[in-house]
Amino acid sequence: MTATLIDGKSFAAGLRQRIAEHTAAMKERGITPGLAVVLVGEDPASQVYVRSKGKQTRETGMNSFEHRLPADTPEAELLALVGQLNEDPAVNGILVQLPLPGHMDEAAVINAIRPEKDVDGFHILNVGRLATGQKAMVPCTPLGSLMLLRDQLGSLSGKNALVIGRSNIVGKPMAQLLLRDSATVTIAHSRTCDLPDLCRTADIVIAAVGRAHFVKGDWIKPGATVIDVGINRTDDGLVGDVDFAAASQVAGAITPVPGGVGPMTIACLLANTLTATARANGLPDPEGLTP
Repeated sequence: MTATLIDGKSFAAGLRQRIAEHTAAMKERGITPGLAVVLVGEDPASQVYVRSKGKQTRETGMNSFEHRLPADTPEAELLALVGQLNEDPAVNGILVQLPLPGHMDEAAVINAIRPEKDVDGFHILNVGRLATGQKAMVPCTPLGSLMLLRDQLGSLSGKNALVIGRSNIVGKPMAQLLLRDSATVTIAHSRTCDLPDLCRTADIVIAAVGRAHFVKGDWIKPGATVIDVGINRTDDGLVGDVDFAAASQVAGAITPVPGGVGPMTIACLLANTLTATARANGLPDPEGLTP
């Protein structure tokens, strides 16, 4: 058996096209969505990511505002910038690129962003709203993973879903989204006892543990759908948390790395910016862009 390849790159391209169409319609009303990205320091990977965000933001017709600060910028200066962006009506979404330099309190910076402009979905109010089933800004990677699952499987109701990873960025919000779609959800991690056997019971596996090839092919239930969130740099290039070669012989469908979940993250960031813009202007949420 060879698994169906879940093409996140293609899906993300289609999503960006829909976002561009929604953006054009908003601009006809005199509203232009704006995304502000703040980068502190010179981390090469973050610089590449920020450039890509800016490019894709502009390609969909949105305004892109980039702010680059030296690594030794005082935290108070960053918080002041966030405060200015909170008050700027041209800015509908604010993203502060993580990780921040060690002298900064990431939680304090994230929670300084107005919840309605928190397009990363990391603010404590958005976390609480998601957990309690209220309208929230949803973290981009879990949102993109959910979109891929729905596209592949249709209804997730009653499916046994295993989330491997308990981070605030992926694991926990992913579990909340799956619960909202009426899946039966288990959260596991690297210290879970009998993890291989647990994995073999899952119709859906979300791997977000941050270890190259951590999930083995013989852990996968035949026909299961596997979403590999991991991005690990190895001597063989970028690989996921799942042993793709082995798992693809067992799974029903699987995301590759790269080209699976990764492209969805920026596309969902733009979707969140569009949603934030609609809400700020009293418009309905754009169809198909929110959970």
